[in-house]
Formats: sequence, structure tokens, C-alpha cells
Amino acid sequence: MLQYSIYFIIAALIFGIFGFGRIASGFASIAKILFVIFLILAVLSFIL
Repeated sequence: MLQYSIYFIIAALIFGIFGFGRIASGFASIAKILFVIFLILAVLSFIL
């Protein structure tokens, strides 16, 4: 899951460089959501 968030961050950076603002913001928001889910699952796995 962390890999997917990294992929979406890279895609957002590439689209941001080429000027596709809406697409880049969409990929960035997906990356943020996946990263938060990853953090929650990582904390739960460390606790349990």
C-alpha cells in the first residue's frame, strides 16, 4: 500500500510539472488517503 502512495505521488509530480493541475491534485489526494490508511494499519500492526 505504501508503494501505491509513492506511485501516486510520483504521478502527481509528473503531471504537475507538465501543467495538468486537476489531474495532479487528484493523484495527490489519492496518495494522501493511501498514506494515511498505511499509517493506521502500520500502527495497528505494531500495537497488536
